[in-house]
Amino acid sequence: MTIIGITENGLPGLGDASRHALAAAEVVFGGPRHLQLAGVGARGRFWPVPFDIAPVLALRGQRVAVLASGDPFWFGAGGSLAAALQPAEWRALPAPGVLSLAAARLGWRIESCVTLGLHAAPFARLRPHLARGCRIIATLRDGNAPATLAAWLRAQSAGAIRMTVLERLAGPAERVRQATAAGFALTDVGAPVAVALDGSDLPRGFGLSAVAGRPDDQFAHQGQITKSPIRALTLAALVPRAGALLWDIGGGSGSISVEWALAGGRAICLEPRADRLALIRANLDDFGLADRVMLRQGAAPQALADLPEPDAVFVGGGASAALFDMLWPVLPPGARLVANAVTLETEALLADRHARHGGDLTRIEFARAAPLGGMRGWQPARPVVQWAVSR
Repeated sequence: MTIIGITENGLPGLGDASRHALAAAEVVFGGPRHLQLAGVGARGRFWPVPFDIAPVLALRGQRVAVLASGDPFWFGAGGSLAAALQPAEWRALPAPGVLSLAAARLGWRIESCVTLGLHAAPFARLRPHLARGCRIIATLRDGNAPATLAAWLRAQSAGAIRMTVLERLAGPAERVRQATAAGFALTDVGAPVAVALDGSDLPRGFGLSAVAGRPDDQFAHQGQITKSPIRALTLAALVPRAGALLWDIGGGSGSISVEWALAGGRAICLEPRADRLALIRANLDDFGLADRVMLRQGAAPQALADLPEPDAVFVGGGASAALFDMLWPVLPPGARLVANAVTLETEALLADRHARHGGDLTRIEFARAAPLGGMRGWQPARPVVQWAVSR
C-alpha cells in the first residue's frame, strides 16, 4: 500500500514516485475531492462515513493507493493506517501539507507555530494556546467555519486577533485573505480551508497562565474545588509530565485533572456524584480538554478496577484505609501518590501511611487579606495536610 499526499494542484503537483504508484494501483481510496483531483476513475473508492480504515485493510495483498491531503501524517489517515499495518506493508509519499503551505504564504517559522486540526474538533482546543503573540495554524471543517470561529474568538474576548483565511492552497483557486475576529466579514470561503491566527494585538496578560494554580473563578464549581494555592502545590507534588496518566480520585470540579492535562498529561477523573460530573464535564469542554481527560462515575476503590496503570494518583476526596490498602500494591514503580486532607481523621490516616511508606508529609497554611471593620486583617484558610510519595 502507498499513502500518497496530494495538493489542490492535483496530478501536476505529484512527484514521479507518487504518479507511478497511483498508476500501478488496483484500488485507490480517498475523499471525493482527492479522487477527482487524481482522476482515477472507476478504480476510486470513497472512505466510509464515519471514517473507517477497515475497507483498506480488507485489501491486503493487492496494490492499493490511499490519497490524503498534503502530509498524510499531519491530522491525516497516515497514522491510523500505519498503526494497523506491518512496516513492510506500506510506504508514504507526502506532499507539502497545510502547515508548510500556510507558513510559506505567511513567512512564519513553522517551529514557532502551534498546529491544530480543528476540522473535527471543538474550537475550545484553541484556548490553552491563545495568548498575546501566539501564532496558530489550524485546519477547519468547511467554508462556514471561519465565520463561526471568529464569533467564538469574540466570545473569548479575543476580537483583536488577526485571522488569515487560506483557501484551496497550492491549487489554481488558491486565495488568501485577512481580517480581525472583531471585524470578520469574509464570505464565499472555499474549502479546503485553514486559518492562521496572529495574537500580536491581543492585550498584555491575555490568555491562560502557563503554570498550575490558575484562578478559581476560571472553573465552574460550587465551592467543591481545590483552591488555587493548594492546587499549585498539589500539581508540583504530582510532578506532571507530557503524556503521563493521572488517576484523579474524588474529582469535585475536575480542577486537578484540568491542570494536569494543561501540563501535557492525560487523566481519568473519578467522581461518584452526578451533579459534580456535570461541572467537571463543563470545565473539560471549556478548557478544550475532553480528549485528554476521561470522566468516570463511581467511588473508589471499587471504581478503580480495570483502569490502565497510572503514572500518578491524586486522592482529593474519599480517602480511607481501604483505598490506600488497595492503591499501594497496584502502583507501578516510580508512580507518584499525593493525598490532601482537611479533617483530623484523614490527617491521622495520612500520618499513619507516611510512617509506613515514607515520602513527605506537609502541613499547608495560608491566609488572605480581607476587610476587618474599617481596616484589613488576615483571613486564614482551612489548613491542608498533604502526603506525597513515590512508589
